[in-house]
Amino acid sequence: MGTSLRTTLLTWLILTAFSLTIFYSNILPLYSHSKPSSLPLPVPCNLFRGKWVFDPTRRRPIYDETCPFHRNAWNCIRNQRDNMDRINSWKWVPEKCQLYDIDPVEFMGKMRDKNIGFIGDSLNENFLVSFLCTLRAADLGAKKWKRKGAWRGAYFPKFNVTVAYHRAVLLAKYEWQPKQSEITEGIEVRGVHRVDVDIPAKEWADIGGFYDVVIFNTGHWWGYDKFPKESPLAFYEGGKPIVPAPDMLGGLQIVLKNMAAHIHKEFPKTTLKFWRLQSPRHFYGGDWNQNGSCLSRDPLKESELELWFDPSNNGVNKEARLINQVIIKTLQETDIELLDLTHLSEFRADAHPATWLGKKDAVSVWGQDCMHWCLPGVPDTWVNVLSQLIRYRLGTR
Repeated sequence: MGTSLRTTLLTWLILTAFSLTIFYSNILPLYSHSKPSSLPLPVPCNLFRGKWVFDPTRRRPIYDETCPFHRNAWNCIRNQRDNMDRINSWKWVPEKCQLYDIDPVEFMGKMRDKNIGFIGDSLNENFLVSFLCTLRAADLGAKKWKRKGAWRGAYFPKFNVTVAYHRAVLLAKYEWQPKQSEITEGIEVRGVHRVDVDIPAKEWADIGGFYDVVIFNTGHWWGYDKFPKESPLAFYEGGKPIVPAPDMLGGLQIVLKNMAAHIHKEFPKTTLKFWRLQSPRHFYGGDWNQNGSCLSRDPLKESELELWFDPSNNGVNKEARLINQVIIKTLQETDIELLDLTHLSEFRADAHPATWLGKKDAVSVWGQDCMHWCLPGVPDTWVNVLSQLIRYRLGTR
């Protein structure tokens, strides 16, 4: 075979191999799975691990005490909470990526004709208020909104966007039931709070088609301080008591499983679904009803976090990590994305309303508030994280 012919044949073989490689690299992914995964794609960087950096020159909060969506007890500027400038001079800096401050106008432009819903307890309401006051900077014509079972919210006419909160502290339906059930026989109780673990609370059961983004939470009511032995939770499924009766965390796990199934069935696949993990408490020297306080001037050091929050230490603030363990385990393999705001919030023992609650006798009646957060404050960082994740998710569709 001549040199020219061999060269021509070799060139043809190389080109054929290259063409086949390109062809199969494009076609094989189409057949690599029997069906596409419904789980969220990995986020390009971890916004949840990092540190707080003191920066007195950072941008001032977008809103102040005049925001019409405030809740009185969290309006720390109006209530003259000490050190508010210092509280808002700490910036969360993720380890390996950039967290951007929200641009309300740009974000609302992306959200035009879409709706955002928060479902859960008052810590999600705390989150909502920060979000509403921040977004109002883009539309001063925002109006209070309360429909479709919503506890509170706002409509932004400039962008045709609704952001609202549906109060459902256990997520499942629950109601007071005087002592009469077989489940309380032989137990000294006044009655029970019946929880139907397979029925969503009516406040959010039928909202699936309305919201384009939903943020769920629960946990702060799943404790014996809210439901003591004299008036416990009693768990029902299919209309009948669950036997043997689960403990509090076992009941939470059953509710989470059923609520996730309801979300999967009733909410469109295109809806962005987030589950906010626990907002940590910072009671020092006792729980909320035991003269616990939170008068810290600065965030905790990382070396202090395990002492405050590790369940093995059995401290008064262990609930967040305990409940997170149940949530993470139960929601695996769902299309609900975990919004892990726990760790970044654990540092901020300095940023609660504490004794600055706006009412003269509030502390003597309820104790210091070391659970909710001053506004403006830490929830504004939650807003930055959530808005960045929403923008990424919308951009990857």
